[in-house]
Amino acid sequence: MGRNIKTLKAAGLALVIGLGTLSAPAVAGQLSINLNPANAEQRQMMQTGLGLYALYNGIQSGSITQSGFDNIAGLSQAGGGNLGVVHQEGNNHNGTLNQHGGNNSYGLFQFGEGTSAHVDQSGGQSGLGFVFGW
Repeated sequence: MGRNIKTLKAAGLALVIGLGTLSAPAVAGQLSINLNPANAEQRQMMQTGLGLYALYNGIQSGSITQSGFDNIAGLSQAGGGNLGVVHQEGNNHNGTLNQHGGNNSYGLFQFGEGTSAHVDQSGGQSGLGFVFGW
């Protein structure tokens, strides 16, 4: 039990550390928060957090989940050890995740209405993207 709490604390810390890399997109009516690790320790914490999300949701290497109407999502993976999640809640979202090479991890989470986000990774990258639209 103590190890699980430490893992959850580490994942939360990765999220807080990554909040320093906020970016505003060019698309009107959309706010994007992109979290990218600055070092190996942050990358490990981010992968652990995404791994816990995957474990909780029964995801092995990749998943697309959608709730709403007129959503478009794509996930492509080439290489071993990749973990990719595209999660969309709301309507008219467009999101893709392309992972090439091994040991990539990324979670793209889209909420609200009409967001657009596309991510490409190649070899050992990690990140999280939260996109909110109205």
